[in-house]
Amino acid sequence: MLKYAEFLDAKPLYYDKIDLERMPRAWALVASRVTLPKIVHLVGTNGKGTTGRFLASALLHAGQSVGHYTSPHILRFNERLWLNGSDATDAQLQSAFEKVMGWLDAETADALSYFEFTTLMAAALYESCDYVVMEAGLGGEFDATAVFPKTLTLVTPIDLDHQAFLGDTIESIAATKLRAMGPTVILGLQPHEVVYRVAEAIAAERGATLLRCERLLDDNAIMALQKRAEELGLPAYLRDNLQLAASALQVLGLPFDAESFSAPLFGRLSRIAPNVWLDVGHNVLAARAIARELGAQKVLLVYNSYGDKDYAAILAALRENIERVELIEVQSERAAARDALVGTLEALDIPYGSFEGVQARNMYLVFGSFSVVEAFIKMTGLK
Repeated sequence: MLKYAEFLDAKPLYYDKIDLERMPRAWALVASRVTLPKIVHLVGTNGKGTTGRFLASALLHAGQSVGHYTSPHILRFNERLWLNGSDATDAQLQSAFEKVMGWLDAETADALSYFEFTTLMAAALYESCDYVVMEAGLGGEFDATAVFPKTLTLVTPIDLDHQAFLGDTIESIAATKLRAMGPTVILGLQPHEVVYRVAEAIAAERGATLLRCERLLDDNAIMALQKRAEELGLPAYLRDNLQLAASALQVLGLPFDAESFSAPLFGRLSRIAPNVWLDVGHNVLAARAIARELGAQKVLLVYNSYGDKDYAAILAALRENIERVELIEVQSERAAARDALVGTLEALDIPYGSFEGVQARNMYLVFGSFSVVEAFIKMTGLK
């Protein structure tokens, strides 16, 4: 019997060009055979995973059967598919895989990308749920997750990222992401005013209801969320994610209880040791948020980057907090060339070296990508 892991491992993770019609064609073949729950779709640049997990945990607390589909994973594929409070088991994933293989002909199954196929596995796994909180991958309008009908769309902060696929301006990126909107949309707090204007135009064009999260909650709800955020030790940017998740509950007409929100996903400025922070962020928006959180704190930055990221701007955003950069090797075909990283560090006059381990006398920030976090955990055993 073919195993899901073997099948997925044979697929490339990244593509220089994407067939934008491939997933819609596949979905059209199987849609009549799939029972979908209510889908809350998340689009945006940063914060989708944490917002989704906040919402999924609260839906579970409210007595709903719920799935949360997120990507990528850090150590195990199972992290991508959360079901009623736990990562899916290998047995559950194998069952979902076999169901999808029963839906598709062999040619279509082989042609689908890694992410497209796992998105169909999520549909199979979550058929019996009441709700699925589904995070878009890098896109919006053309993302594999966009083929499904949505009950609600949540929009996390939008900024520059994945310009090769999405466009090179905030306006074009926002338009690509927001064209995935369903009939009701909640906008989270945005760092760029143009996002609100783009959202209003697309919502008017689609006849969608557009809501602003900061206008949906009353003072008592906001105070309760602030208290819960303090209990969870959330940094400021995660508090915005919490507010967006809470506003979604209200729009869905479900009970609001601040205590129902669980701790955020691992790897979002997680304190994994007294002297180690860890964050899977990989763009300028994430770097700026962390810099605000660190304040005057100096850290040794354990770092690497994908080659398509603006690592010069990322490092510049963190520069005042960096005592020294310690470059860590990552196993990714997308990794930036070390010479290019070194040249950038020298141009910014940032001291650097190679990461060789954690010393108790230093404060560390592990940052740059999911691959950096994975490499650090595997090298140190800390998590």
